[in-house]
Amino acid sequence: MSLPPHWKEVGGEGRVHRVMESTLTARDRVGVQDFVLLENYTSEAAFIENLRRRFGEKLIYTYIGSVLVSVNPYKDLEIYSKAHMERYRGVSFYEISPHIYAVSDNTYRAMRTERRDQCILISGESGAGKTEASKKILQYYATTCPVTDHMSTIRDRLLQSNPVLEAFGNAKTLRNDNSSRFGKYMDVQFDFRGAPIGGHILNYLLEKSRVVHQNHGERNFHIFYQLLEGGEQDQLSKLGLERNAQKYHYLVKGCCPRVSSINDKSDWKTVRKALTVIGFHEEEDLLNIIASVLHLGNTQFGEGEDGETQITTEPQLTYLSKVRTSNMNSTSSHRLTHSLILHFKGRCPLSFEQAVAARDALAKAVYGRAFTWLVAKINQSLLASYKGSSSVIGLLDIYGFEVFQHNSFEQFCINYCNEKLQQLFIKLTLKSEQEEYEAEGITWEPVKYFDNKIICDLVEEKHKGFISILDEECLRPGEPSDISFLEKLEDTLGGHAHFVTHKLANGKTRKAVGREEFRLIHYAGEVNYTVNGELANQSVNSRTAGSVICQSDNQILSQCFHREEVTTQKRPETAATQFKNSLAKLIEILMSKEPSYVRCIKPNDAKQSGRFDEALVRHQVKYLGLMENLRVRRAGFAYRRRYEAFLQRYKSLCPGTWPNWQGRLADGVATLVQHLGYKPEEYKLGKTKIFIRFPKTLFTTEDALEARRPALALTLQTSWRGYRERAKYHRIRNAVIQSAWRGMKSRRKARRRRHAAEIIRKFIKGFIYRHYERCPENEYFLDHQRFSFLMTLVRNPPKSVLDKSWPVPPPSLTEASEHLCRLCMQNMMRAYCRRIQPEWKKQMEQKVVASQIFQDQKDSYPQSVPKLFVASRLGREFNLKVIQTLVAVTKYDRRGYKARPRQLLLTSSFAVLVAEAKLKQRIDYAALRSISVSSLTDGFMVLHVPSEDNKQKSDVVLQCDHVIEVVTKLATMADKKNKVNISQDSIKFAVARGKEGVIDFTSGSELKVAKGKKGHLLVTAPQLNPR
Repeated sequence: MSLPPHWKEVGGEGRVHRVMESTLTARDRVGVQDFVLLENYTSEAAFIENLRRRFGEKLIYTYIGSVLVSVNPYKDLEIYSKAHMERYRGVSFYEISPHIYAVSDNTYRAMRTERRDQCILISGESGAGKTEASKKILQYYATTCPVTDHMSTIRDRLLQSNPVLEAFGNAKTLRNDNSSRFGKYMDVQFDFRGAPIGGHILNYLLEKSRVVHQNHGERNFHIFYQLLEGGEQDQLSKLGLERNAQKYHYLVKGCCPRVSSINDKSDWKTVRKALTVIGFHEEEDLLNIIASVLHLGNTQFGEGEDGETQITTEPQLTYLSKVRTSNMNSTSSHRLTHSLILHFKGRCPLSFEQAVAARDALAKAVYGRAFTWLVAKINQSLLASYKGSSSVIGLLDIYGFEVFQHNSFEQFCINYCNEKLQQLFIKLTLKSEQEEYEAEGITWEPVKYFDNKIICDLVEEKHKGFISILDEECLRPGEPSDISFLEKLEDTLGGHAHFVTHKLANGKTRKAVGREEFRLIHYAGEVNYTVNGELANQSVNSRTAGSVICQSDNQILSQCFHREEVTTQKRPETAATQFKNSLAKLIEILMSKEPSYVRCIKPNDAKQSGRFDEALVRHQVKYLGLMENLRVRRAGFAYRRRYEAFLQRYKSLCPGTWPNWQGRLADGVATLVQHLGYKPEEYKLGKTKIFIRFPKTLFTTEDALEARRPALALTLQTSWRGYRERAKYHRIRNAVIQSAWRGMKSRRKARRRRHAAEIIRKFIKGFIYRHYERCPENEYFLDHQRFSFLMTLVRNPPKSVLDKSWPVPPPSLTEASEHLCRLCMQNMMRAYCRRIQPEWKKQMEQKVVASQIFQDQKDSYPQSVPKLFVASRLGREFNLKVIQTLVAVTKYDRRGYKARPRQLLLTSSFAVLVAEAKLKQRIDYAALRSISVSSLTDGFMVLHVPSEDNKQKSDVVLQCDHVIEVVTKLATMADKKNKVNISQDSIKFAVARGKEGVIDFTSGSELKVAKGKKGHLLVTAPQLNPR
């Protein structure tokens, strides 16, 4: 939809902010979009003229402060798309033009930020657009709120509950083709993320009289026509119905079975689909009830032979019997249904008129309770499974104040409801105003207003109120009548200023009040109510009907009519008391929430778009209490705005705040209003807002801004032209620089390419002449080879002494490569040696000696290589500065070769054999001639000493588990590395002077030492497993 020319679009990222003040300059043509800004706010004519102007411009929404006034356009306006929803999403309330989405979003954000339950109260006459407004609010939440898969199901059920409730609770009236004939309050539950997770619906005062009677030009509830038009033929046959609404008594009274704007067949499909989404499984039982109401309406009566009343239409009775008590035999079912109708009033026999009334009362009772059951069923499907913290937004779609030529009990209840809501509305509006003033530090001045508590008390006060008198009249013994009830009202309420009857009125008023009427003076005006049928509407004697219907096998009926109602001795409440109690609960619910308001107005009774009936609109403005609301809102300051918004809009009017204010916002606003010449009584500065008392002050400021705009536009144009020319100059300059830069880059690129081609050419030619002596043709290639070899060597040198890898040099660098390899290895060896610790160096030296002596000579050498040499093998601490090595050995005597355990201690100059801390033998290294070992894995060693040495008796034969370690250390300390003899088969040793002993060595499975027959020592060494 294209925006009207007076709507200004600002903002970024695709979001359109329709700034509220932008229409102030066009107020003479389109009016103001907040009635608070009306100069003559007490004039009803000015109020209606502002509505008319906006309606003519297709602007159907207007504010009264935070209250939204909506005028039904009677046509589709393209202002409800998803794009429009996004425009209003997350935007401050007064920064955008009035819209139902603005109220929805403001309520939603208040619920999220303040964590307080909210409610939206929608009121207005039938046809004013209340139902559509509630639909738009639900659609807004369904579209803009976050949702998951499970929450998507709840969202769909919330939306689909509307078609079902409209089918069963809406009807075509003279004023509206889809008029809600019940009041509805719906709670939508949200989780902590703001996603809808459930809901709950309360219904109020269904117009049950419509089931049995409709005025001319009106219809019964939609569901009857939808079933007949859209139901399948087999289904209708099963229910005993025909596809012709003219054949049913309850559908022909209004003489309007078809409506051009309603497609009953299509609506039936929508309802069936909605029931499926909701999870409805009792459809057959529900349709049986709908059919039974139609059959009940076609039930006719006549007089029997004895003058008693009888049912004359057997087919209808048969179908009713099937529906009511499906499991009984036909005879008892027929009898039970007959008694249900003829004894409904609790009296038998009945006259013809009483039988008809009983039939209609039964139809209303069944339909009314079925509707209540349906609402409860929908509530079950909307029940939230979420157990965490949640918040609620309530939607109240309720009838507005009604005044007809003949006003019955239903109009009385509707107007009583509006009295209570008006009382609540005024109190909460004043409370909201006072809280805002106190929050901003503005002195609150008490506001005088009409308190309609006196009217509410007139209706609901205990023992003296209208409802109490009605209950008392219904419950008194005898036959109550409407006239006696009116007389009791006159006796009890005769002195009340807001109650008048024909008897109590003065001469002029008496002509306007009938003898069977009474007048109540409501907040919205005077209304005459008839007492005819007043007591009939309160009928509570339905126990006979309940006792019969509760026997039905229809699951819905058995839940609607409980056996407890039949057996209890307590008298049921009247309809008026029930409504008063439910209304009290509703007020309690609304008081616990933060309210927002939508007031709906219909512009004409003909449902024509573009037509504005001033008399009708004035009537609604009065009955909706809009002028009283405006007067309360204007009792203080007409306009209030946050500092940042006010300063942003009007800062250009003051040199001190233009173009930007750098200080505190409050100081900036004070500077601005001082420059504009505001008088102290015209405004107040709060903590975060400026309050302007008179609209004239704001309009003067707006006119000054409008006058200032040409100069601002000229300044902006001049700045823009200068910017544009400078940008053009920069573009040209950049283009020249870029051209020169591109030329330089191209020349550099060409040089690089030529150089690369020359290098490639030299390389190819050098490769061809690579085996020739150095010459100009291969000079570059050979240099490149040398360079590549040296760089490879630099990048990947040998990593350790054991790393023998070396790159292959080119032929010209073979000698240099060998020299470099040698130098590199020497360098790594020096570095390695410098890093070796003294202990490790000594270990390495001993290992090298062991390698020199035993490698490839002794079988047990490979197993000793990975084992470190240690100073002590005894497991005790010794003074290692004196003793170099300690090891356990076995000494074999020279005679008999007896094995004796000893400890071998190696010092720096001699070796000592010790037994039990006693010195047994000392061998000086100087006297040691040699050391003999075998080549096998045994641990034997022979220390050869001179036989002429008196200190030494003979050579020493020892056996040790660490023979390689001991021999290596002994040979090193005694400097006898070259004196170690390794024998293959035997070792000879001196036993005494001139005598020798022999040790013979053989291989076996395990170590064995024994004395041989020839006096030799036989040693069997174990064989090692081959690796």
